[in-house]
Amino acid sequence: VKRSHDVPEDAAFFAISPWLDADALYVRTGDLNRAGFAVAVGMSVPIGERRNYWLGPFVRYLHILQQPERIGFDNHDAKVLLVGLSLEIGNGVRREPAAVVASNAEGRTVTKATYYCPDRDNDTVPDHVDHCPDVAGPMDNWGCPLYQKIVVKKDKIELKERIYFAWDQAVILDASFPVLDEVAQALKDNKGFRVQVEGHASSEGGDDHNQTLSEKRAEAVLDYLAAHGIKVERLKSRGFGSSVPADTNTTLAGRENNRRVEFVVYFIIVDEGSK
Repeated sequence: VKRSHDVPEDAAFFAISPWLDADALYVRTGDLNRAGFAVAVGMSVPIGERRNYWLGPFVRYLHILQQPERIGFDNHDAKVLLVGLSLEIGNGVRREPAAVVASNAEGRTVTKATYYCPDRDNDTVPDHVDHCPDVAGPMDNWGCPLYQKIVVKKDKIELKERIYFAWDQAVILDASFPVLDEVAQALKDNKGFRVQVEGHASSEGGDDHNQTLSEKRAEAVLDYLAAHGIKVERLKSRGFGSSVPADTNTTLAGRENNRRVEFVVYFIIVDEGSK
């Protein structure tokens, strides 16, 4: 005998289900027939809103009557007391959805706002993270085409190889034309970029000489880009002489790095507005 499991959901205490069980037993062992009985009491507590599972403690008493008496055997009644936990599994209780009570409140219209990230080159890379928002490129290259000799970053164009000049002159050697051609192509692809070309030198020679040489080399690169289709309004040049060394000037290798043609010219994106 037990209480029904279908108790209102908000009656948590009354969901506990006590139960009582009584059984009459017939026990046969070999040619011996015996009578017995079992009684149990316990309670079950629901687990989960659907009440598919019930768990609770119980106590069960089992008594087997030992008759008739037999010589040479223990003729006492068999008595067993069990204490344990019971687990019930069922279909649960189906809850009807709560009724919606109509009110006289004045209805209102809710407009759902839709937000999207601009992507003007339609390469699935949003403009706010796209380093090349005017030309399509893969996500793993920050939305830029896979150039061979340069890398377009958010604030500059890095060169993968050196720019070679004639010794102590602002004359670009032919070997550096391919990398500058690729810079020009990147600027054509990204028409919103305006760049500043920066030249650097080692500490050999006087400061005035190094300053003048770095300025003329930066101007030479600017002129090359202008001659290859980039509007002058998008270009600026500046020389730093030996004021911003990348390495020590006390060794031959360090001075070579400071005359770093690879790093002598930096292309820094000033803004992204002029075409």
